[in-house]
Amino acid sequence: MWHHVFHGRERKREREREREREREKERDRQTDRDRQTDRYRERERLREKETETQIQRERERYREIQRQRKTGEREREKERERQRHRYTERDRDRHARERDTETDRRERERKKEGDRDRQERERERERKRGRQRQKQR
Repeated sequence: MWHHVFHGRERKREREREREREREKERDRQTDRDRQTDRYRERERLREKETETQIQRERERYREIQRQRKTGEREREKERERQRHRYTERDRDRHARERDTETDRRERERKKEGDRDRQERERERERKRGRQRQKQR
């Protein structure tokens, strides 16, 4: 007679235990999910950090490139200036050389004439000496 009552209580306890197991499983699942989301968030954070550093690097590189461009522009400007000076120097040198060659040519001609005159005078002296020696003998 009391059997079904005990049986009912057993069933009730069994259902409670089952519910408890379900809750436990659900808690485990939830902690797993939480862990996964934590991992995911951590990965996301790292990824964001990485992209941030990447962006930072890109900015630095861009700034460096801009700096180099500026310095390159300055260098090119300086080089242009040097080239201008170089051309003017070249022209100056060439003109100077041309003038020098003109004056040098005149100088050489004078020298040649002077050499001829000198040689002529030396020959004349030699003749005189030779005559004097002949007279002395």
